[in-house]
Amino acid sequence: MMMKLISIALVLVLLVGAQAPVQTPPAPQAAAGATVKFQASTQLVVETVTVRDKNGNPVEGLTAKDFTITEDNIPQTISFCEFQKLTDTPIPASAPASVPAAAPAAAPATPATPPSGALTAVAAVTNHQITPERPGDIRYKDRRLMAMYFDMSAMPVPDQVRAEAAALKFIKTQMAPPDLMAILSFDGASVKVLQDFTDHRDELENVINKLFIAESGLDENAADDSSADTGAAFGEDDSEFNLFNTDRQLSALQTAVKMLGTLNEKKVMVYFASGLRLNGIDNQAQFQATTNAAIRANVSFYAVDARGLVAQPPMGDASHGSPGGAAMYSGASAMAMSNSFQKSQDTLYALATDTGGKALLDNNDLSQGVVNAQKAITSYYIIGYYSQNAALDGRFRRIKITLADASLKLDYRQGYYAGKQFNKFTSVDKERQLIDALMLGDPITELTIAMEVNYFQLNSAEYFIPVVAKIPGSELALARKGGAEHTLIDFIGEVKDEYNVTVANVRDKVDIKLTGATAAQLAKQPVIYDTGFTLLPGTYSMKFLARDDETGRIGTYMSKFVIPNLNKELKRIPISSVVLSGQRMDMRDSVFTAGKDKTPTVNPLIQNGQKLVPSVTRVFSKTRDLYVYLQAYERGAATMQPLVAFVTFYRGQTKAFETAPLPVTEGMDPKSKAVPLGFSLALSKLQPGKYNCQVTVVDPASQKASFWQAPVMLVP
Repeated sequence: MMMKLISIALVLVLLVGAQAPVQTPPAPQAAAGATVKFQASTQLVVETVTVRDKNGNPVEGLTAKDFTITEDNIPQTISFCEFQKLTDTPIPASAPASVPAAAPAAAPATPATPPSGALTAVAAVTNHQITPERPGDIRYKDRRLMAMYFDMSAMPVPDQVRAEAAALKFIKTQMAPPDLMAILSFDGASVKVLQDFTDHRDELENVINKLFIAESGLDENAADDSSADTGAAFGEDDSEFNLFNTDRQLSALQTAVKMLGTLNEKKVMVYFASGLRLNGIDNQAQFQATTNAAIRANVSFYAVDARGLVAQPPMGDASHGSPGGAAMYSGASAMAMSNSFQKSQDTLYALATDTGGKALLDNNDLSQGVVNAQKAITSYYIIGYYSQNAALDGRFRRIKITLADASLKLDYRQGYYAGKQFNKFTSVDKERQLIDALMLGDPITELTIAMEVNYFQLNSAEYFIPVVAKIPGSELALARKGGAEHTLIDFIGEVKDEYNVTVANVRDKVDIKLTGATAAQLAKQPVIYDTGFTLLPGTYSMKFLARDDETGRIGTYMSKFVIPNLNKELKRIPISSVVLSGQRMDMRDSVFTAGKDKTPTVNPLIQNGQKLVPSVTRVFSKTRDLYVYLQAYERGAATMQPLVAFVTFYRGQTKAFETAPLPVTEGMDPKSKAVPLGFSLALSKLQPGKYNCQVTVVDPASQKASFWQAPVMLVP
């Protein structure tokens, strides 16, 4: 139930002539005695190395001089070497947990309880991130860093309960003095850090107990002989949805390990999930990106199958419909169901082994998976060096670490993938970057973006929601392509309801070709992108991202909006949202248009080939007319009932300007019962400054009225 309306326009707010391109002067030579500025870039590489003797015991007392490190056979200079000594004696259940000794008071690992009168907004921000280490500071010395990650998006309710019970069991009875635990979750929308690293058992237990248990939103239906026979008509293949769901789960894991990558120490992530099934080779790119991110962040996955030991009926249980067709009689359906279950475990096993961890499969004691992760980290060395190869080419760098005593056994990461500059990103890299940014809890503000959301009733149930985004043209880079200037903009966004379920989304990539005249004006004009959705009344949240595809800069817009149920409006005249605009434009003059065959006829802002462009910022020039548009709805009226409308400008408590009452006696849509109301106002008589704009609609017959008011700014 979604309609996408896509168009891009370059808004010409001021009429300026074409300007000649500015020539960049050559860089001047440094004068004698002048200060010369040198710039250099470095890349710190951190390795965790476990050193054991012939008996398997950790070896202590080694220094940087004892190790030799090469990267791609090139010797590297060790900058620091620290030994992390861990003990495995469990904490008594009755003993209180100690505060991490290594955590400085200025940046505690776990935010302390705020004192009375403290601002709660500060705590809300710090609770949703992994606190990074300061440069040169090994913050969690002699501590074991473990993170529990709950994929709530794809676990049925019984599996969620078992996973939480296993986490509580470990926290209460099996934590050791060096253990620091963080808790993360994925709800299908974003990765959330519910608790930063801490050893406070009470805080960890409270977080686990507050985990919201609900039906999963990314449940998959295998597109094979085990699929349920619903008796429905032919529709879209489930495999397309499965492909997206799996990529999203893997991308969420990638986001989580990047959060942990800000810490130098070795880390393990206990991944609770009800299996994870790849769809052929289609998810391989994201799977490899996730494992590479974990290796770079020095994170090992310890996957735990929350389903435990399953005794599955040959034709499936009552949690889904029975399969149909000849496959259920030939045994192909039972075989497909068994293979699907096996593949879901194979992915968990591959995630763990590829990152140096282990998977716990077919075991009802899920806490054993956390214990395995705990035992995997023993005493080790943290060794850091600055790579002599500073190229950000994304290639694999092979590392070799040796000791003079060849009898000692070393365990370390064999290499890493270097970072990559945006101009070297592949199409897959760019798409993955957008998905990662969409799942981040915090917005990215590299690119300025502003939006306006309006609503217009289509019928007794549905509403059309036009969405307009503006990006300052000065923030977009121009490049040469085929002899013409252009700028590439990527758009991605989604709308969620109050239950955090995605109800609409948009994904678009626009290549705006510009002539010399318009390219010169781009630095002073915004670029407009508009889309639209059809939704029901309710409370929604929108997250929208735009990326300059030339520089990789991203801007995020996040907002909540409410679509009222106008059918329940009895005391006042039901009206739509009010659109204020300073420009009408011909649809044929759009820099980018989705196509004539896709021209949205349902959008009330498009009439007679002209589009009304919402202001968004509500800043208007006195030299241009102000356009006001809204709709009033006459529910139950067989014929048009006359209405009267007028616009008033207030400056403080003083009425500065008011239009003459506009009688409206025709124009009602027989289907939606909508009566369009439009004004065109000359602002030349008003002084520059701030005003309150009020729109009043009166029904003389029923003696009802409606009022709408919003602040506006007038500039010369």
